[in-house]
Amino acid sequence: MSGILTPNFYSVIIGTELLNGRRQDAHFAFLNSELLQRGYVQKASFVIKDDPAFMADIFNLIKQDPHAVMFCYGGIGATPDDYTRKVAALAFTKGKMAYNETAKKLIIQQFGQEAYPHRIEMSYLPVGAKLLDNVVNNVPGFYLENRYFFTPGFPSMSKAMVLQALNTFYVKNETKQFRKTLTAYTGENSLIDCMKKVPSHIELSSLPKIKGDKREVVLSISSSSEEQTNEFFALFEDFLQHHKIAYILGEEEA
Repeated sequence: MSGILTPNFYSVIIGTELLNGRRQDAHFAFLNSELLQRGYVQKASFVIKDDPAFMADIFNLIKQDPHAVMFCYGGIGATPDDYTRKVAALAFTKGKMAYNETAKKLIIQQFGQEAYPHRIEMSYLPVGAKLLDNVVNNVPGFYLENRYFFTPGFPSMSKAMVLQALNTFYVKNETKQFRKTLTAYTGENSLIDCMKKVPSHIELSSLPKIKGDKREVVLSISSSSEEQTNEFFALFEDFLQHHKIAYILGEEEA
C-alpha cells in the first residue's frame, strides 16, 4: 500500500456551477489543509467546466508528471453531463472500461430495483479501478495506480474519500523541511540580484507589501537541507546589513 515517494499533488475540481457562481467550492480548502498537516503542498489546482475535451487535456497534462498525485472532484454520477469516468478511462486506461462487480453490488444494495437502468452505470469504471468508500450512500468513488483519485462533487461524500486515500497512501511527508523568513523594509527590486543566486532546488518566496508610501518584502528560504537553507538565507542578511537596510527576522503580524 504505497504511493509516489516524492508526490506532486494536483486537484481538479469539475463544475460549471462553480464557475458561474451558483455554488461555492469547498474542496480546495479541505484538501489543502489535509495536505499541509501531512507536510505536503499542492503543485496546482484546476477549477474547470464540464467539458470532456478540456477535462481530457487537464488529465493528460497531469499524467505527464511522473510524480503526479491527482484528486478529481465531480462528474462520476449517472446523468448525461457526468463525463469523468469515461474521460478518465481515455486518459489513463486507453479507453478501456468495465463494470466493477463490487461497485455494482453496492449500488444494487443501496437502491434495489431503482439501480436500473441509470444508477448502475456508476459502476462502469476504467479497467483496474479500485474503490473509495462512500459514507453517505454507498456509491463508491474510485482510483487508479494508487495515485489518481476520483470522488463525487458533494463534499459530504468526497471528504471521507480524500481522507481514505491520504491515510492509505500519503500519511506523512518524512522529508523534513527547514525554513527561514525575514521582513525587509525595502522594495522587492532591491533584492533581485540576491534572488538570482538562489538555485532552483531551494524554495524562494518573496511577498512584497505596500503600506502607505513605504515598501517592504517578506522573504522566505526553504529546503530539505538545514545547511543550504542557512547559507542562502545569509545572502540576504549580509546584503541588507551591508546596505544598512532595516529588517526583522520572521514576518510582521498583520
